[in-house]
Amino acid sequence: MRPRRLRTGLSGLGTRARLMPEPKGTCLILAPWNYPFVLALGPLVSCLAAGNGAIVKPSELAPASAALIARLVADAVDPDLATVIEGDKIMAERLLALPFDHIFFTGSPEVGRVVMAAAARHLASVTLELGGKSPCIVGPGADLDQAARWIVFGKFVNAGQTCIAPDHVLVHDSVQDGLRAALRRAVEQAYPGGLAASDLGAIVNDSHTARLTGMLGEALAQGARLVCGGAARNRRIAPTIVEAVPEGCTLDRAEIFGPILPLIPYSDLDQALARINDRPKPLAIYVFDRDRALIDRVLTETRSGAVGVNLTMLQFSNPRLPFGGIGTSGLGAAHGEWGFRAFSHEKPVLRNHLSPVPLLFPPYGARGARLIGWARRLLG
Repeated sequence: MRPRRLRTGLSGLGTRARLMPEPKGTCLILAPWNYPFVLALGPLVSCLAAGNGAIVKPSELAPASAALIARLVADAVDPDLATVIEGDKIMAERLLALPFDHIFFTGSPEVGRVVMAAAARHLASVTLELGGKSPCIVGPGADLDQAARWIVFGKFVNAGQTCIAPDHVLVHDSVQDGLRAALRRAVEQAYPGGLAASDLGAIVNDSHTARLTGMLGEALAQGARLVCGGAARNRRIAPTIVEAVPEGCTLDRAEIFGPILPLIPYSDLDQALARINDRPKPLAIYVFDRDRALIDRVLTETRSGAVGVNLTMLQFSNPRLPFGGIGTSGLGAAHGEWGFRAFSHEKPVLRNHLSPVPLLFPPYGARGARLIGWARRLLG
């Protein structure tokens, strides 16, 4: 990226200012398992474009993908610029002990805190792409069939293992019955046969499968009701929609990160917004409605990494939009220009051409007093 010229203002009279991007140095990219290629190679492209070197550590939970990423990078990039190191949690801890100049991490908020603490030991900068419970608001004026198709797509693709997937739906009670029926139809159309559906993804491992079935079982035992799904076999869980989820249960508190979608009714928008604002800032908020005033209230009265209006997930794939969270959902941004900036230090350069400031250098006498008086009159 070329240096950018900036205006100097009155205080910079007789000078020229510009921002000169320069590489941060050697960077560490810690990638997750759920979308192993795009979340490892995307940051690597930004890192190399900004002139840095990198070590990429893919997740050990997707070992075949990690091995392929290692071969691709080795074939395409000089090893002095980028290399891939495979390994488990111990390897990640060893890498975090090294004095990198920048760390780019994608994963959970809990591990993000560990990464940030490790970076602090070397005063390294970080980009943290985290997650959280991304809510979806369905208002009384929503096109319910359209909303259902988008929600089913966003929630159940990759078996719900997506950081920006709708975690739960806040639906206005006047359209709750209609949305419930529309969601059932959308699930049956997208995943006919439930567990037998050819496009239904698998959960990454047995541990995560047990976590999800445990969350669902706890909620059902406390009074939640199945709308559809609920079946599980091996590492596959049928697309599941559940309502009457008890407040405070694990399904209500924790990021689900799987194919289980709670429906939560609300009677007025204040109630829905208060629920969102009482919880950590999410990576995304989705809102479905035709009412611009309602949409504007969601935009202005909540805080999140991004907002999708009458769609889900698509903000990630737009190369002209930054992608990132806020608070516990992330720190910094990536993609396109913002990815380049994440791996760059924008160095300010101010060049003197004919600055009048030396006229104000000491010793101060009558001339200095006259100049100060002139400046005060000019500035009001």
